[in-house]
Parts: sequence; structure tokens; C-alpha cells
Amino acid sequence: MTTVTNSTSSSKAKIVIPAADSKSNSTSTRKETSDKTKPEFIVRTNYPESNAPLGVSVSKFNRNHIVSSQHRLLIKGGHVVNDDGTSLADVFIEEGIIKQVGLNLIIPGGTKTIDATGKLVMPGGIDTHTHLELHFMGTRTADDFYTGTKAAIAGGTTTILDFVIPKKEQSLIEAFNQWRERADTKVCCDYGLHVAITSWNEQVGKDMEILTKEKGVNSFKVFMAYPGTFMLADDEIYQVFKKCRELGAIAMVHAENGSVIKELEKEMSTLGVTGPEGHLLSRPEKATEATNRAITIAEQTRCPLYVVHVMSKTAADKIQEARLKGQIVFGEPIAASLGTDGSQYFHKCWQHAAAHVMSPPLRDDATTAPYLMDLLANGSLSTTGTDHCTFNVNQKALGKDDFRKIPNGVNGIEDRLAVIWTKGVETGKLDMNQFVAVTSTNAARIFNLYPKKGRIAVGSDADCLIWDPQATKMISASSHHQACDFNIFEGLHCRGLPIVTIVAGKVVYENEQLNVSQGSGKYLETICFTDYVYQKLNKREQIQEQSFKQRRIEREPYTGDVISTNHPVTNGDAKTSPKNQPIPEIPAAGFHNRPATRAGGRNLFDSSFTLSGEQWDDGNLRKTTRVQQPPGGQSKGLW
Repeated sequence: MTTVTNSTSSSKAKIVIPAADSKSNSTSTRKETSDKTKPEFIVRTNYPESNAPLGVSVSKFNRNHIVSSQHRLLIKGGHVVNDDGTSLADVFIEEGIIKQVGLNLIIPGGTKTIDATGKLVMPGGIDTHTHLELHFMGTRTADDFYTGTKAAIAGGTTTILDFVIPKKEQSLIEAFNQWRERADTKVCCDYGLHVAITSWNEQVGKDMEILTKEKGVNSFKVFMAYPGTFMLADDEIYQVFKKCRELGAIAMVHAENGSVIKELEKEMSTLGVTGPEGHLLSRPEKATEATNRAITIAEQTRCPLYVVHVMSKTAADKIQEARLKGQIVFGEPIAASLGTDGSQYFHKCWQHAAAHVMSPPLRDDATTAPYLMDLLANGSLSTTGTDHCTFNVNQKALGKDDFRKIPNGVNGIEDRLAVIWTKGVETGKLDMNQFVAVTSTNAARIFNLYPKKGRIAVGSDADCLIWDPQATKMISASSHHQACDFNIFEGLHCRGLPIVTIVAGKVVYENEQLNVSQGSGKYLETICFTDYVYQKLNKREQIQEQSFKQRRIEREPYTGDVISTNHPVTNGDAKTSPKNQPIPEIPAAGFHNRPATRAGGRNLFDSSFTLSGEQWDDGNLRKTTRVQQPPGGQSKGLW
């Protein structure tokens, strides 16, 4: 068996199909000529036992298996990079699953070999936040599930998590089925679905239960922005979070103060600010107080919270503060907030400025991106997505005279990994293991895909990539694979690129060429009560319940008098009405000819004089306490 060794620092990995020895070669030749229906190889393969632990290489043949060489792959000579360590190891893949990891592996003949000498072997990226084939703001995104996942693969991402966003009052089940129909026949890689809650009632809660138990959904998103379409009130958000906690799901939030933003947009319009800069000016960073509000509601409902597209220092600080206090909160900056900034909104070219319009907006503070990267490095922020929601220039032009009508959304699904490596690893803020964590492993853990996704280990899915830390390129809309005609990272020089992408054990991107199959990806069911999120929450809830029981006070029941509420005060002044006292009934004496006051007392304009000297209230006991200090002072005494 021969292999090709890459002795130079070329960015292209070498792929060869080694020849079997002469005996096996002649045997297979005779079989091909005699019987075309026979398998290409009949070999004893080194499968691990079914109970072999993940990450442990099994190098002993243990059972016979018949398999085509087209489904076998050996990545040789690379450094395997996981979130918790790096090691020099070969990776053997068969039938879309990683079967062995280690050195001096015994593999079957005819296996295709990729020489990864001097390169890094990583788990494929997981984009936690995409909007493909979304109908929004009067149009539809440029990227559908085919072009979007194809571009993702070219950038080293092998799994996406898209959002089902129902229309107001639309059934969650109906919307979920629509997304499945759009995606299943087009995706080129595996995908999962979050579901947005755009209204709240009893039926929505029932639909959430069906989605979690029957459809494989473990995350639900609420909007605190877009009033009238997606936005929920705080009490509705409380109910959604409470339901998420009951079902073992993860609550997600778009955190902006939609009501304040709507008023500020009107103010910008009144002032004549109609260009893309108005989008930023109407969304000041303080409007992200909604982040703190969402965190507070999540704390009260004891629900884990995932804050999508963290765009500002203020929002990031609130997440960090909550995590330092022990709350289960995850923050997701995106490629845009890590790779560019909001100064683009003030560009002289309307087309350029409008291309960057998204919500929440990019911040015009140039120090925001490195600040967010620092928080990724120290663990305060957890994952990275893209909020990939692309529109072409002629679609953005719907808002050419009013920034409020510019479709919100930017690209990033293809550029995310290269941008984060360049801005994070190349600047010394992240190491390569942290890079794997924030682009893949943490997302797999949070959404219960780990260790099938997010790890190079025995038993994991063979979704991986070969990364060349020395490869370079300049990002350009003229060469990217995304369907949009503008790229917000235009002109950015990146160092560190994926040179081979493998999906389900098949090489689908190599030598800058794609070889994908439309509809080859599969839907991933994400199970609730993921240990990474809920193990701590469940324990804390047990402790809290015990604490409440211990603090409960046993008391003798109250047996005293309780006031009557049969005569409520009506139309009275609460400040002057007698408190906690029943209103006396006025006897119907003949000389009372005026109605009682609104407070229920005797009308003072009605005389109570009689010749007998009787008063109408003679039957009531009167206080006999002598007033020692009357108002105005005593009328006698020494002065």
C-alpha cells in the first residue's frame, strides 16, 4: 500500500486510493470479471465493539464485514484537534462513522487515503443560527436550503440549526412541517430546527409539547422586538420560559426593546433621517436592556436561556454577570459582530450601508468585536453563529427611501470559521482548542448533539474538516458560494482555511471544488433535558425545594374577627374613607330628608335637631377619652 506524502507546505491535502497487494488485487480482478454483483472487497475489518467508549481506538479485527471501498476513508498524518486537546493521530472512517483514531492503525485494503501531514483535523463547524428560505419583510432570502448548506460546506460548516418562524397565530406544527418540506429535499448537510414562538395561548403550549416529544425540537425562541409581528409581552415570555422548563427545552431570545425602538424610529423619520444610519441611531445600545429583562425572567422561571446574536458590550456584560452568579445563560456572538462593525452604516454608498442592516445592529464602536472575542476566550460567551439571512441589493432597495423597510439580514454561513480563526486565533485571543469549542463542540453540547457532532472520536459522525492554518484568501462576493450579491466581509484577508470538508464520510469539498448532493443531509432530532444544561438545573431545583420547605413556618390558624365586605365603598375617596371599618347604617328618621354622602355618612346639610334633644346616633358608643392637647393648644393655663 502506498501513500503520497506532502513534503511542502502546500494548502492542498493529497488524496490517493492505495493499491492492494498483488494477491488481493488479482483476486478482486477475477471477481469483477466473473460476477459484477459481488462486492469490491471482502475483508476482515477492525470495527470497535458496540460498547467501546467514544475516543478509544479499537485496533483489533473482531468480525467480518463486507463493504465497498467508496465508503472507507483514512485521514493520515494530521493533528487531531478537539476542544479538550490536540494529538497526532490518523482517523479511519467507514460508512459515515469514525471507526478508529490513533497511530499504526490496521485498516482494510483499498481504503482511500488523505494525506493531512502538517494540517489540522477538526470536527465540522456547527452554525447555531441561520435563516434559509425565510419569507421576511415582503420578500424571501436569497439563499435557500441548497445554496445555503452548499456555501456552509465550502466554509467548513457541516451542521446548521435553522429557525422555524410561524406567522402570527399560525400553528407551530404547521410551520414546522413547512420548514421540513423546504429543507429535506435540498440540504447538503445535516440540520436541526429551533422553533420561534410568535404568540401565546394554551394551544401553543400543547404544540410545544408535541414538538419536543414527537418532532425532535429542544429549543424555542421568543422575540422582544418586531412589535405587531413576532414580539411577545413580558408576561407571555414568562409563560413560554415556564413551559420550556417544564419540557426540558432551552429558551432562546432576541433581546431588544421593541416598543422603545418603534418610537425612536418615528423620531428618526421626523428628523428626516431615512438612510441606513437611521437603523443604528434608532437602536441605541441601551435598548439592549432587554437582555437583562430576559435573564431576569429566565431566573424566575428557573429556565436555561440562550441569547442569540450578541452584538454589543452591554448585552455581553449582562450575560457575563449572570454566568458569574451561576445562572445557566449562554451567549452567541455571530461572525458579523466579530468581524466588522457599525461604522459601515455611515458609508457614502447607500448600497454598501444597506447591506449591513440587521437587528440588533452592528455597533459603531470599533472595540466591540475584540471585546466579544475576549469573552469567547474566557468562557463568558459560549458559541458562534451567523444569523445568515441574505438579501440581494434589489431586495434591500425596498427601503431605499425609508430605513425601516430595508430587509434585515447579512451573510456569514460560508465565512464564519475563517473570520473567527483570523480575528481570534491569529490575534492570540483563542487557541485552536478554543476555536473548536466555540465553532462546534459547545453548540453540540448545548443542543444535545454531542458526541455524534462536535468531536473527532470513535463512534462520532464523520463530519470533519482538514484545516490549513497557513492557507490564505481574500473574501469577495465575486468568489463566494452564497447566493447573495454582496459580502459584508468584502476585502478581508483571512489566514487559516478549510481545505477539505467531509460530510457523512464523503469528501464534499476539496481543491476549492464542491461535490455535494442536493437532499443528502438529514434532519437531526434534538432531545430535551440535555445533561450539559439540565444536570445542574435539576440539582439546584432539588436544593431550592428543600430550602423552601425548611423555611416554611408552622403557625396556629387565625381565629379572630374578619371584617365584612358586604358594604364596599363606592365612588369614595380612598384617602378619606374609613379603613377597615364597616360603614354605619343611618336610621330612617322622619326628619332626614337628604341622601347620605357618597362615602356613606350623614349629609351635614341635613339637620338632626329635635325638640326632645335626641340625636340619630345616640345608640352608638362614644369615646370618652379626654383630649389633653386639643388643636390650637389649651384654653387655660399659665402663659
